[in-house]
Amino acid sequence: MERLWDIEFQSVGLGYGDTVILDDISVILPGGRISAVLGGSGGGKTTMLRHIIGLAKPLRGRILLGGNDLFSLPDKALRAARRRMGVLFQDGALLGQLTVAENTALPLTEHTRLPSATVREIVLHKLALVGLADFADYYPSELSGGMKKRAGLARALVTDPPLLLCDEPTSGLDPISAAQMDELLLDMKARFPNMTIVSVSHDMASVKNIADTVVVLHNGGIAYAGSLEGLENADDPYLRRFMDRSPPQAGQVDDPRLQLAEGTRKLMHEALGF
Repeated sequence: MERLWDIEFQSVGLGYGDTVILDDISVILPGGRISAVLGGSGGGKTTMLRHIIGLAKPLRGRILLGGNDLFSLPDKALRAARRRMGVLFQDGALLGQLTVAENTALPLTEHTRLPSATVREIVLHKLALVGLADFADYYPSELSGGMKKRAGLARALVTDPPLLLCDEPTSGLDPISAAQMDELLLDMKARFPNMTIVSVSHDMASVKNIADTVVVLHNGGIAYAGSLEGLENADDPYLRRFMDRSPPQAGQVDDPRLQLAEGTRKLMHEALGF
């Protein structure tokens, strides 16, 4: 049996150029489980995802996938590892000029020489898993938002990847479609028990539905890593505000930019014909 793809961050610093976004983080996202990564906007969630995919190198430290240092791999091995990752992008990222089936087939048509009939068979199987087999020859413009997300999930799963990375899988969806996406991820986990799933999310309802492990990012580091139950029982003030959707406490220093000079406001109103 293939080794599960644990994702381990060892004293890792993440950022771009001279900008450090996450510093000295150490955490394990366990293989064969669903991990949710939470945090405020701009807190480093997508940055963490980009580094797992291998689109950016850490400033320091090591990222291990299945025990292998991702960025110490030879180029050929790194490309091979990336081909084995499925990615569900936030907006589905479907190409408008291709049909749903053609979009779903892209990882196979780009990286294999399988016969077209074989590719079609695999694609229809994956589309059936997400309830879209009857829409294989539709174009993205003919789909609803929820259907586009499901098509994106089918494409992410088309190669049977050991690692599935989801960027805000329920964002922009109505509650029913969001719940359907949760059920699809749970179904995929049941069908492919060795698959490691990482979901970056703002949706606490979704996290409570699907997550085995939760990581909360805050102030350039990790505020919490552990079980969902542990997060729900945490007494840390930030974690409590995060879970309870409470705003920051009053008494913060006022930003002078919050005030607009009345003369400037008057000029604007006159220019607009108020």
